[in-house]
Amino acid sequence: MSSNIKYNKTKLSSDTKVALYKAMLKPRLIEEKMLILLRQGKISKWFSGIGQEAISVGVTMSMQPEEYILPMHRNLGVFTTREIPLYRLFSQWQGKANGFTKGRDRSFHFGTQEYNIVGMISHLGPQFGVADGIALASKLKNKKQVTAVFTGEGGTSEGDIHEALNVASVWQLPVLFCIENNGYGLSTPTTEQYNCKDLADRALGYGMESHIIDGNNILEVYTKVSEITEDIRNNPRPVLIEFKTFRMRGHEEASGTKYVPQDLMDAWEKKDPIDNYRSYLMAEGILTEKQDDIFKAEIKAEIDTDLDKTNAEEKIKSSISNELNDVFQEFNYQEVTKNSNTKELRLVDAIHEGLKQSMEKHNDLVIMGQDVAEYGGVFKITDGFVEAFGKDRVRNTPICESAIIETGMGLSIAGIKSVVELQFSDFVTSGFNPVVNYLAKSHYRWNQNADVVLRMPCGAGVAAGPFHSQTNEAWFTKTPGLKVVYPAFPKDAKGLLATAINDPNPVLFFEHKALYRSIRQDVPIDYFTIPFGKAATLRTGEQITVIAYGQAVHWAMNTLDKHPEIDAELIDLRSLQPLDIDTIYASAKKTGRVIILQEDSLFGGIASDVSALIMENCFEYLDAPVKRVASLETPIPFINQLEDQYLSRDKFEGELLELIAY
Repeated sequence: MSSNIKYNKTKLSSDTKVALYKAMLKPRLIEEKMLILLRQGKISKWFSGIGQEAISVGVTMSMQPEEYILPMHRNLGVFTTREIPLYRLFSQWQGKANGFTKGRDRSFHFGTQEYNIVGMISHLGPQFGVADGIALASKLKNKKQVTAVFTGEGGTSEGDIHEALNVASVWQLPVLFCIENNGYGLSTPTTEQYNCKDLADRALGYGMESHIIDGNNILEVYTKVSEITEDIRNNPRPVLIEFKTFRMRGHEEASGTKYVPQDLMDAWEKKDPIDNYRSYLMAEGILTEKQDDIFKAEIKAEIDTDLDKTNAEEKIKSSISNELNDVFQEFNYQEVTKNSNTKELRLVDAIHEGLKQSMEKHNDLVIMGQDVAEYGGVFKITDGFVEAFGKDRVRNTPICESAIIETGMGLSIAGIKSVVELQFSDFVTSGFNPVVNYLAKSHYRWNQNADVVLRMPCGAGVAAGPFHSQTNEAWFTKTPGLKVVYPAFPKDAKGLLATAINDPNPVLFFEHKALYRSIRQDVPIDYFTIPFGKAATLRTGEQITVIAYGQAVHWAMNTLDKHPEIDAELIDLRSLQPLDIDTIYASAKKTGRVIILQEDSLFGGIASDVSALIMENCFEYLDAPVKRVASLETPIPFINQLEDQYLSRDKFEGELLELIAY
């Protein structure tokens, strides 16, 4: 028997060589069975990794069991080599309860802390940034561990990939970046994906070590990756590996392979990693036909037994309450009461103190953001933090919002809380995908919380123009899985920030820039918390209810001060998600008139939802339609006179008087 792959001599034992063979054979036989079930309509979709097994198996066997691997949808060999029971995988693919996502996501879109695997999302790129976070946690805890993450050559075109490579290199994170170059991104060939000879060449631009490995040669994959991972554990750094291989089936089975030249298919079929390795083992006298038949029979029997177990499992059942309760990790709020000793603070100072006290309370809490270290952040909120907590915990980042938010997700997977400062809330658009698709959905999908706080300096009134002045909270209250907090006063800011950091779920913490140094208040000196979902009733009244949040609260207060004859109840929402609907409804029913003031433009904003809730639940108590007051339906202009015209501030008085007179 001859092999089309050259296997160099190694010091590996015969047992190890046979173990590598069996580990590749198992996912191949599972895939062949799945393709039959797909044709029978018993599973809905399949992304084949046939021909690429040597990469998944070789990398996984070179890793230690406690080290995290972040695979893609062609890496079945990662899951089987980590010895996940097959019936659990089959249940996952059939959307049954013994799977990992309770029927909420499919194929390999899941993770499992039990096996230290973190599955993909369809957007591909965020995996690299999440791997950075897990590796950062390993480095901070001095665990001497490697994190391995996979992508295809097509995925390397995504910006998240480049951001994550850069962060890993700048921070010297122990990550093994694995690119499976299999020739096609769906139907797009590599010549249309990138214009360099090898993807490994890109590592040079990041100051990163790289290697090219024959991805169909299991001995080369296993021995070289084993050497690299062992070296990384002792000398932490990122390494990029490009595995040369080929996708022998469609992107997914429905895609087919008609776009691939037949001679190319024929050439790669001769390089099949399992057929060639079997021939090599037999030629070396390490494997016999009889042993091979026994291995196949054992694996097929396991497949059939576990499939029977999955097929016998009932279809998944759930309830609306189960679904809703799994959106967030349960948070047992701990009330820490405000102490009597206070001092007058500006909003910016209160946030500074609250963040500092949380850093003291949570001794591994990490702060990340542009210029947050020695410079203290553009608003000086983290001024002095490097001296107090060190650069490991107060980390300047490159300009790469996606990768840093994803790093926060990775830290959470590894059990570390983080606070990410977006220099301006407007810049969250550069990291929008990981916020709404990774942080927001992970707990619902596979029970993994995202213990990340995003600090969002926001708002107009400082003549900063369209890219530094937005109040974009409504982008996130729309997304289930995110909590959104928006304090208007120093005391609330300090207490709510402490709660946000304690909460194991993703929280967007909005801080209005125009209030940073213009609002002062007596604030408790010591650490304290304020619960989410509890609005503050700033004034009680019988004539009309005014609802606002953020800077708009102060506009409302100023207007009401001008009209002492108006007996208004003023509610500061503070928490937008969760929302205090009980306080809203009680006030609406009491006064019969409601006006909602927001700084954001009108359509699709918070005021619209609050108005709809009141109309649907308090209609019979109302004496007038609910009124919404918001800023113009334009981007935010720069110059003061245009910004003043844009804002809802000066419209509020007239709308208030009109509603009272209704």
